[in-house]
Amino acid sequence: MKGTPAYEALGQALDAQRERLLPCVHCGFCLPACPTYNRLGNEADSPRGRLHLIQAVVEGRLEPSSEAFRTHIDRCLGCRACEPVCPSGVEYGTLLELARETATQAVPPGLPTRFLLKVLGTPVLRIPFFFIGRLLRGTGFAALGATVLPSYGPFRAVRLGLAMLASTRRWQLMDSKESMAGIADSGSLDISQKSRVAVLLGCVQEGLFRRINSATARVLEANGYEVVTVGGQDCCGALHAHGGDLESARTLARSNIRVFEASGADLIAVNAAGCGATMKDYGILLEEDPDFAQRAKEVASSVRDVTEILDSSGLRTGASVPCKIAYDHPCHLLHAQGVERAPITVLKAVPDAEVHVVAGAEECCGGAGIYGITHPKLGGLIGGDKVSAVRACSADAVATPNPGCMMQIGAGLRLEASNEGVIHPVELLDESYRRAGFYRAGGVE
Repeated sequence: MKGTPAYEALGQALDAQRERLLPCVHCGFCLPACPTYNRLGNEADSPRGRLHLIQAVVEGRLEPSSEAFRTHIDRCLGCRACEPVCPSGVEYGTLLELARETATQAVPPGLPTRFLLKVLGTPVLRIPFFFIGRLLRGTGFAALGATVLPSYGPFRAVRLGLAMLASTRRWQLMDSKESMAGIADSGSLDISQKSRVAVLLGCVQEGLFRRINSATARVLEANGYEVVTVGGQDCCGALHAHGGDLESARTLARSNIRVFEASGADLIAVNAAGCGATMKDYGILLEEDPDFAQRAKEVASSVRDVTEILDSSGLRTGASVPCKIAYDHPCHLLHAQGVERAPITVLKAVPDAEVHVVAGAEECCGGAGIYGITHPKLGGLIGGDKVSAVRACSADAVATPNPGCMMQIGAGLRLEASNEGVIHPVELLDESYRRAGFYRAGGVE
């Protein structure tokens, strides 16, 4: 067994990460924070149990190709809710990605995972893929399919996928055109020039939520930041890293490091929690690369969630947008990045917006990248609990700053025929600024 390439890969990788593996004292504080353990009650489906499995493979007591190892490693959401509650500071997310890399080397993942990772990491495939998605959304076919298809057998995943796609439509309250004009207003904030900021466009975000990228640039400019255009960007590599394809994630990271370095920007604004968490970990992802290790750390140190940037220096006050908003924390913003207050601050900066944090907002929505598609039963169970918590708020819309969460929660609401909209916090602030007349054709007043 010890001669197998998969064993050697994991052994070498974790030997280099020994300091990250050893701190676990098996105290069990992670158990109540783990969504899969809470639903399944299986020790092997807890962070502590998965670390036991990883250690067993490293010590040669378990084959990396074994069903036990692959099943329980694959079943993890990767939400990292275990990290903040761990008294030993175990870097579970890094270890999970290494374990998944080994599991996929032993037994390749299923076709849906391979297909999605290939498409998202390849611009020539990604562009037409999302064009077709927008076409299905725009024609109403996605919404129709999510309504009429049955929810059993092979139709279940297709129905969920179409519901996720349909949920990416703009909330009706904010259905105005991208090109906005209005009477300039100085607002209540000194908007003297601040930092130069580059915006990560992303793959899913630019493909299905381009309006959020546009809103991000507008609200940053409205608050005095210089937004610089960065060409040549690629997928950040988050879904590849979560899916065990670390080499592709590293390739994408190097590509992004080159272009963001050349941009001369002081900060990199990210409006997708999963992307932000991965980019902040570029230094870890490339720590064994002598040509990029230091460069990766420097780029990672400049990455901020867009709400962090907006919250750091005060927000310009816009016009009233009367609405009731349910806010849900994305796991990779709350747990991985430790950002809790900033998105709520952005929402509360909108006059007459009533903001309520969803009960159990710290728990994963079940989306977890492509988890909702690859694990529709368990992901749907976890997602169903989240949808119930959202609906209990009786809100007009749910706000969450991550595209995967928006799609997972939005699909769940749609499949229950609920009327709540789904938005990113900067969209609401952008609408407030539009109503205040802060925007003019071609720029910001």
